[in-house]
Amino acid sequence: MNKRIDFHIHSLFSDGELLPSEIARRAEVLGHETIAITDHVDSSNLDTIPKVIKAIEDINNNWDINVIAGAEITHAPVEIIDKLGKEARNQGAELIIVHGETLVEPVAKGTNLASVNSSEVDILAHPGLITPEEVEIAKENNITLELSGRKGHSLANGHVAKLATEINADLIINTDTHSPDDLITFEKAKKIGLGAGLNEEDTLKALIDNPKKIMKKSNIKF
Repeated sequence: MNKRIDFHIHSLFSDGELLPSEIARRAEVLGHETIAITDHVDSSNLDTIPKVIKAIEDINNNWDINVIAGAEITHAPVEIIDKLGKEARNQGAELIIVHGETLVEPVAKGTNLASVNSSEVDILAHPGLITPEEVEIAKENNITLELSGRKGHSLANGHVAKLATEINADLIINTDTHSPDDLITFEKAKKIGLGAGLNEEDTLKALIDNPKKIMKKSNIKF
């Protein structure tokens, strides 16, 4: 039985509803092997990352689930995305996501381009109507593009999947979890990939191979 990997989850340290421990427990019960807690950050709250790390250390030492400390750079000025990524890593974040140019929020134009050009970024989340040129850069820089399970953000999944498949850029399927009901099983995540137009092989790659590729690139234990 395949286990779920989800690298986009928010706790109450940003706008999520749950403590890191409850997130981990619920994810474990749903069949997750690895999750990342990636709370929203900008220059104002990078100091929350060590607090999340403290909880994660206790979880990883006692439960049968691997939890990674990350951060999602959100609605920040385009000019400081790379700087924020560096600062988040200095605070202990092992995984850096950027809140991409989703169709349902007024994300600053240029966020996608700045993100795929940053050596600090691992995943560009829900990138909306990302351009072929931006997908090419993401591929060159080993930055993974997200297909989202979240309402609204998922509207451009088909567009993202089509371009990534044509250009052979890496994809990942994340939930952008904020509440308990947002966590999903492996089978539900698989349906999201297939629904976006991926074939079976590419869907499994997005669910299994590419998350592990990200962890290997960042020297994250798994």
